[in-house]
Amino acid sequence: MSTPNKPVKSTAKKTKKPFSLRRIMVYTWGLFLIGLICVFLLFWGTSKGLLGEMPDVAALENPDIYVSSEIYSSDGVLLDRFETEKRIPVTYKDLPQHLVDALLAREDIRYREHSGIDARSTVRAVSSAGESGGASTITQQLAKQLFTGNRSLNKVERVIQKIKEWVLAVELEKRYTKDEIVAMYFNKFDFVYNANGIELASKVYFNTTTSKLTVDQSAMLVAMLKNPVRYNPLRNPNDAMHERNVVINQMVKYNLLDKSTAEAAKAKPLGIDKQEINTISESYSAYYKQALRREIQTYLDSLGKQNGKKYNLYKDGLKIYVTLDSRMQKLAEDAVAKHLTTIQKTFFEEQKNNKLAPFYGVPPDKRQRIFERAMRNTDYYKLLKAKEMPEKEILAEFNKPRDSVKIFTWDGVKYQKNMSLMDSIKYHKHILQSGMMAMDPKDGTIKVWVGGINWDYFKFDHVKQARRQVGSTFKPFVFVTAINQMNYTPCHTVSNEYFKVGNWAPKNANGKYGGSQDLRTALAFSTNIVAARLIVQTGVEPVVQLARELGVESPIPNDYTISLGSADLTVYEMVGAMSAFANHGIYIKPELIVKIEDKTGRVIKDFRPEAREVVNEYVAYAMIDLMKGVTDRGSGSWVRSKYGITSEIASKTGTTNDQSDGWFIGMTPNLVTGVWVGAEDRFAHFQGIARGQGAATALPIWSYFMQGVYKNGKQYGISLDDKFEKPSDIDQKWDCSSLTGFHTYGSMGGTFDYDYSGATEYVDPLQNVNNNSGGNDSINFNQ
Repeated sequence: MSTPNKPVKSTAKKTKKPFSLRRIMVYTWGLFLIGLICVFLLFWGTSKGLLGEMPDVAALENPDIYVSSEIYSSDGVLLDRFETEKRIPVTYKDLPQHLVDALLAREDIRYREHSGIDARSTVRAVSSAGESGGASTITQQLAKQLFTGNRSLNKVERVIQKIKEWVLAVELEKRYTKDEIVAMYFNKFDFVYNANGIELASKVYFNTTTSKLTVDQSAMLVAMLKNPVRYNPLRNPNDAMHERNVVINQMVKYNLLDKSTAEAAKAKPLGIDKQEINTISESYSAYYKQALRREIQTYLDSLGKQNGKKYNLYKDGLKIYVTLDSRMQKLAEDAVAKHLTTIQKTFFEEQKNNKLAPFYGVPPDKRQRIFERAMRNTDYYKLLKAKEMPEKEILAEFNKPRDSVKIFTWDGVKYQKNMSLMDSIKYHKHILQSGMMAMDPKDGTIKVWVGGINWDYFKFDHVKQARRQVGSTFKPFVFVTAINQMNYTPCHTVSNEYFKVGNWAPKNANGKYGGSQDLRTALAFSTNIVAARLIVQTGVEPVVQLARELGVESPIPNDYTISLGSADLTVYEMVGAMSAFANHGIYIKPELIVKIEDKTGRVIKDFRPEAREVVNEYVAYAMIDLMKGVTDRGSGSWVRSKYGITSEIASKTGTTNDQSDGWFIGMTPNLVTGVWVGAEDRFAHFQGIARGQGAATALPIWSYFMQGVYKNGKQYGISLDDKFEKPSDIDQKWDCSSLTGFHTYGSMGGTFDYDYSGATEYVDPLQNVNNNSGGNDSINFNQ
């Protein structure tokens, strides 16, 4: 049987058809088109935020260097701005040509030719893997500064960063001219040392303006664009000079500077003239600005999102109209400086012979603990602690003498040689502080806010943040409670005999007792015994409740000592509360803001003050009557005798234990002003009451301020002839023979006459009437 034949496989190789030119072209163009599509999708996706958050078109139209929120005073002055950094923007016409030429020569010589991305530099950078230089144009660098930040953590993020810069650079080129981009770049760059932008850099490093920069100065600042730390003329002068000269050589290379001018510029020394730049405006109260920021931010947060986003105080170009009067503010700051300059010298003189300076009554170990506690609150201590430096080494670092330490003086900033940081802390504990606020009692608008003496050194607001013992300025709250609760008149008499309640035995500061005093006399001379007896009669809770209704929110001790001022309250609270007496018994919460507008002019918030009646107009006027006595014949009489102010003034002084705190509240019909003076630590104070009482520390500031106000009173609506308004049914006469109760005021007539001889005697279980004897406004708590 035969086997059928099997097919035989061919061993010959199949021949491939050669690529035709047409196929090559198809593949080439196909890959090219695919690449184009991929690039388009990459850029499109980047612009839509697929590679991370990107600014919207509106943000590109309004870079954040130009959209800070502005603060306008009640008299129409631009006080300050809320901005991410302090800077003074300039326009292109302010830039000298050699500054622009230096920038182009160093950073982007083909800047005028490209549209945001330099293709030639990009190809060069990619082909050399960055070895032959970067490819960022000026526009890309601006995009990086404005929107995407300067840090990348890894290679992938760096690539994404670069893609974002490309997209944003193209968008910027569409919306701005080349000149505008150059100006924005110079305005945005951080030259360190608080030199944000070219104008502040010109001031910090050369004490000049941008328009007056010389060739060598311009080259130096442009050299810093590469690395403002490494090439900083203050930190690394040798590297800085070398890099400056590199920039000058580049200008010669591109024919932007002739050789002779270049050689002359390179021969010059750096010529640095360092100037300090405060991070917050010097012109007006930085303390006010910070209080304002907190209040506005709280309100903006409460609004939630508007059109999908929250308002940004620093980028949304808000216009904030505030109650502050720039002219009054300047008068107040000048008054604080004038008086504290004088008494600071006196305080330093007194402390020369004090081994525990600036403290009294403090053992040496506690004194040292106070200084070390202050040390631990410094940023430098926290930095060293973060580096895990042992406590002993940190202490040694703070006690090490230094070549130059900056200290505060009323003559301006000074640099002290051979001083340690601990010595600086001890020195600054000597510095007396002040808080001052003035408001219109009729509408609650705050006209003046001086929270401290210098924000750069003392970042603590003594108007609304600091709570200090108020001393006898609290007594009006006790007196008004008694008048309101018991229908007392200003002629009501109270015993001045020594007495005890439980373990508490209040004392008059002058050590004199006996007889009785009417309420006018008792408040005028700030008699402790009378105030103590009144709170025993009214009870503590009604006094605290009335203080709460007058806007006091700080904790108040629940005991009789508050009648002598043991509570720690703020200047803000005290001025707001006292203003109710000048406003017919109606409390109006002190207000910082009139209204807020967005960048289109739409009103976001039109503020309406919070108001409530606390006492009736008769009780309120009775308190004005009592407090006028303080000015006319009591502890506030220096206003008349020493400072010559003749207007109608109701006032109250206050001095706390050991003269740690000095207060003065002065009220006119249209302006209520409170002043506090003291040191940062309560153990630091004047040794004697003559120098340390409120009449000596705080009253003069009020007087200097009001002298300035009255000098130009018409522009403020304030006059020496202003009178407190009486209730309409009260006639002129108000003597003690007629004052039997507030319901009889309408029957009075004749002339206004204080008649103390007609005071009737009121006897209660705590009284023993013999003769009149006064006190003063110093607290003495004895349990």
